Amino acid sequence: MDVDDALPEVTLPARVLSELYEHALDRERAAEECCGLVVASAHERFASVVRCRNVMTEKHQQDPEAWPRDNHNGYFMHPEDLRAWLEPDAAERVTAVYHSHVGVEAYLSEEDLAYVQNDLFPFPNADQIVLSVHNKRVKSARLFRRGGPGESFVSMAVAADHA
Repeated sequence: MDVDDALPEVTLPARVLSELYEHALDRERAAEECCGLVVASAHERFASVVRCRNVMTEKHQQDPEAWPRDNHNGYFMHPEDLRAWLEPDAAERVTAVYHSHVGVEAYLSEEDLAYVQNDLFPFPNADQIVLSVHNKRVKSARLFRRGGPGESFVSMAVAADHA
C-alpha cells in the first residue's frame, strides 16, 4: 500500500510520536514487534500512548499451526491491556492502534488486515499506525485510515507537530 500524496500528512503531537518511536526501539525488544494504543482526550485526537504487551510468541508456543508467527514478525495485544479501553464509560477513547515492523517497511500486511478487519477486533474505527524499524532506528511511520465503514485503508505520511 503506497502513501497517497494527494492526502495531507497526519501530524501527531511530538511527545506522542516520540513515545511511539521509543517503544519501537526499546532495547529489550528491538528485534520484536511492539504494539499499543493511542487514545484521545476531550481536546486532542492523539493525546497519549498506552503500551500493550505483545503475546504473539505465547500464542505461537501454545498452537504453532494456528499461530505461525511470533513476536519477531507479528503482534497480538494482551487482552488484559485492552480491558480498560473497552469500558463504555472510559474517560478517553482509542483513536489509533499501533505496532512496529522489524526489518521491513511500514505497511499493513495481510495478517494485519485480517486482524483489524476481524469482527472481534475491539477498535474497528481506529486508525492504524505502523512503524518501520531498521538497524535499531525507526525508518518511517505511516498512518492507515479507512475512508468509511467497510472501505479499504488509505495510507498517509506521519509527521510530528511541535506546537
